Amino acid sequence: MNSVLEVKNLKKKFDGFQAVDDISFNLKEGEILGFLGPNGAGKSTTIHCLLGLIEPDFGTVNIFGKDIKKERSEILKQVNYASAEYNLPWNLSLWENLLVFSKFYEVSNAKQRINELLEVFEMTPMKDRPIRQLSFGQRARGNLCKALLNKPKLLLLDEPMASMDPDVVDKGINLIKQIQLQEKMSILYTSHNMWEVEEIASNVIFINHGKIVAEGTPLTLTQKVLKEGANEPNLRDVFIHLSRSNLDES
Repeated sequence: MNSVLEVKNLKKKFDGFQAVDDISFNLKEGEILGFLGPNGAGKSTTIHCLLGLIEPDFGTVNIFGKDIKKERSEILKQVNYASAEYNLPWNLSLWENLLVFSKFYEVSNAKQRINELLEVFEMTPMKDRPIRQLSFGQRARGNLCKALLNKPKLLLLDEPMASMDPDVVDKGINLIKQIQLQEKMSILYTSHNMWEVEEIASNVIFINHGKIVAEGTPLTLTQKVLKEGANEPNLRDVFIHLSRSNLDES
């Protein structure tokens, strides 16, 4: 299986603080990879390096076999991103936002694609409302619509379900899995909700203090880290154990 994303020896420091410390990993075609760690672990900095928003101090990021530094514009036509920290422009309606972004991504049949996504995420009744009038959960669903506009081959999701009600989270996870299978997307997925990750990710990477501290499937990580002979994934306890152990060692 081909790698869509290859990260090698990535390092980034800010004012003496080592945010990302020599990490390497691959994301394979059609894979959903959980990218986990506590606040300040280096997840967002890594994602910003993947998008070319931050230039790393050392290391390489290759997407679709191309260097993000050299071919960023071409690569990003097939990439998209959603984050709980990112807001669409507040004064534009949801529909206007999606139409503008569809032009950025050169989406063919843009209005049809927008209507399809609004319907899928149950946002059609809100399409003419300014973003500022939407709830946090509705904004998050709007961000997911934006992230799927161009049918990306690589999708980066940073806490995409934050602020959603549990029922909507469950629907959102199922929708993302369905769309990912239909369109054969590769997804890098971060969340602090371990149930989400167990439901959606086939493999998981844990990062803390800028370093990868564990990786594997949710079940193998549970068995390796907790050493309790578990036969079901329990990423919540793995997360707590790795976060506390790594903190004690620092």
